Amino acid sequence: MKLARIYSFLKRDLDIIEESLNEVFQAEHPILHAASTELLKAGGKRIRPVFVILSGQLGRYQPDRVKTVAVSLELIHMATLVHDDVIDDASLRRGQPTIRELYGNRVAMYTGDYILARALEEITQIEDAPVHQLLSRTIVEVCVGEIEQIKDKYNWDQGLRDYLRRIKRKTALLIATSCQLGALVSDLTEAQANNLYKYGYYIGMSYQIIDDILDFTSTEKELGKPSGSDLLQGNITLPVLYAMKDKKFASVLKSAIQANDTLDEEQLGNILYALKNTDAIEQSYQLSELYLQKALKALEELPEGRAKHTLENIAKYIGKRRS
Repeated sequence: MKLARIYSFLKRDLDIIEESLNEVFQAEHPILHAASTELLKAGGKRIRPVFVILSGQLGRYQPDRVKTVAVSLELIHMATLVHDDVIDDASLRRGQPTIRELYGNRVAMYTGDYILARALEEITQIEDAPVHQLLSRTIVEVCVGEIEQIKDKYNWDQGLRDYLRRIKRKTALLIATSCQLGALVSDLTEAQANNLYKYGYYIGMSYQIIDDILDFTSTEKELGKPSGSDLLQGNITLPVLYAMKDKKFASVLKSAIQANDTLDEEQLGNILYALKNTDAIEQSYQLSELYLQKALKALEELPEGRAKHTLENIAKYIGKRRS
């Protein structure tokens, strides 16, 4: 089963959000319009809008307010993708050329800035100070995460805490905020909104860990980019941190690093082979599962119904994901 089938009953809401995203990208400048449209055409799971909608359905669902929040959060996510691709010198995303590859770094950075500005413009439709405060804090943390990601590139001495803090800012915070904002604009209680924030945070941590696992275990066709590309770009993820405890792997990695500060594709192939001969992948899945169980526990006090069961099923799907 594909993830989208779990929330297929939200198709009408998601179609409206997609239409709104398309309207937002009608930039007057031809290059900004073309670059933004390319990004929209590349698609995506729209998982953040899904979390906004489902959280909203647990309370007094108000379609216009939910749509505004969902669009704003998806725009912020899209802006971070454009900036990430510049940081990583990435040529492909979801099997399609990145904005950076098509238009260069400078246009890509301004496109990301433009999309972020449109997100902030969109959220002004909601006159609710706590909503703006939460979104602002999230953007600040995401930006700090971008800087930390640059700082940690090829940093072989980083530890588990560094990695977890990084993926919190990279992925988990925006999902957690999606859940909490969906609750806030649907009149749920503060306690319920906080539980949804926790659910989103734990789901986001688990989701990113599994993405980092799949970077080593999936094919280029499945990933839409070369296998092991995170490591090739200098991003040290959880499987590598666990594998570094294995002496044979550590020796292979050390030899590759000593030969060059960065890695070439031949060295990467040797590292991938050595990593798969450790228990790093299984250990990574175990940590992902711990976060998933915490996510499910955070839902226990929330109202029963289709929305809650869908949130539970999304968690269970993520836990079983192997491609």
